[in-house]
Amino acid sequence: MIHVTPAASFKLKTLILEHPDDPVVRITLKDMDERHVVFSITLENRIQADDVVQDCDGLTVAVGAESAARMDGVTLDHSEPEGFCFRHPPQDEESSLFGESDLN
Repeated sequence: MIHVTPAASFKLKTLILEHPDDPVVRITLKDMDERHVVFSITLENRIQADDVVQDCDGLTVAVGAESAARMDGVTLDHSEPEGFCFRHPPQDEESSLFGESDLN
């Protein structure tokens, strides 16, 4: 499913320590158009029934079943001051469904 870099894992674990009642990292995707996707990250208190769940270095990462296949090969990274960034594996122009998105 998704790869979480050590920097992103550290930042997410820090955020979970600040919000211990919300230990699940939820990643959602929203299509903006045929070529652009917006990713979002939220912390939640539980997994949903239709989630695909992955353990990433001790983090519980949940993605809705309808979006899980689209997360294959995606890397979540974090750097300061930019924040979170999603990167996708290289694809040819016709099949590209992901755009890089920076989240703070």
